[in-house]
Amino acid sequence: MSEKKATRRAYGEYLVELGKTHPEIVVLDADLADATFTKLFKAAYPERFFDCGIAEANMIDMAAGLSTMGLVPFASTFAVFGTGRAYDQIRNGVAYSNFNVKLAFSHAGVTTGADGGSHQSIEDIALMRVIPNMTVIVPADEGETRKAMDAALKINGPVYIRLARMDTNILPEHDFEVGKASVLRDGNDAALICCGVTVDQCLEAAGKLAAEGISAAVINMHTIKPLDSETVLSYARKCRKVITVEDHSVIGGLGEAVASVLCGRSGFEFRMLGVQDRFGQSATPAELLHEYGFDCETIVNAVKE
Repeated sequence: MSEKKATRRAYGEYLVELGKTHPEIVVLDADLADATFTKLFKAAYPERFFDCGIAEANMIDMAAGLSTMGLVPFASTFAVFGTGRAYDQIRNGVAYSNFNVKLAFSHAGVTTGADGGSHQSIEDIALMRVIPNMTVIVPADEGETRKAMDAALKINGPVYIRLARMDTNILPEHDFEVGKASVLRDGNDAALICCGVTVDQCLEAAGKLAAEGISAAVINMHTIKPLDSETVLSYARKCRKVITVEDHSVIGGLGEAVASVLCGRSGFEFRMLGVQDRFGQSATPAELLHEYGFDCETIVNAVKE
């Protein structure tokens, strides 16, 4: 895992490849094509790219309309703007009619870094997973981003793909199936259930714990909706200690999705690591990972406790 790449960059690069074999793909952006890397698609297929300006609600409505013409729109902006400003348009304009629109929003979570709390989306998963007909995917690396986009094309309906600004390690090749978790490391003493940028942190933590004789499983829950309940229950029974780790509010995110599966059952301990009902702030991604309590060190300590 020596090479690193941000999932937002992987998204932009793969859009260009998909454009060659999928002439039905069109791309929309809200004046952020440099940051979302949709500028690469614009350069390759200018006639299939639409810069909608700083008007996310209009962008989503345009995408909804384009989807009724047999086209497959990929709409891109920052997660805080896309899921926030355009929530009504996503809910009523896209999901209510089950239109075939793909939402790929970047700069999610506090690891957006120096942009600060106003631009760090910590509630987008909660907003998207509550909408009927919506599939929610949080890829961890370049390979998963590509597979998520391939999978989104096969789904006839809205899909939210959550992308990050921070570079993450490119993981060894592994299976990817929507609604099925990827067990990246098996273990018996604790189950670390994670997604997106926190997968890196959990793998590093599992390595350090192993050196101390503690066996931690790392479960990459790349699909938040539909959630792989079977794997959650299996590892809760096996390890009896379950910790969710996410770059998102613990309210409404991965942690609560897992908690809903475990609710009413006993025989295990459960803890959620993530943003604890706070806004983000401006700092480096590494500083924010530690400040908000889901860096490698905090994960190791949580397992020990």
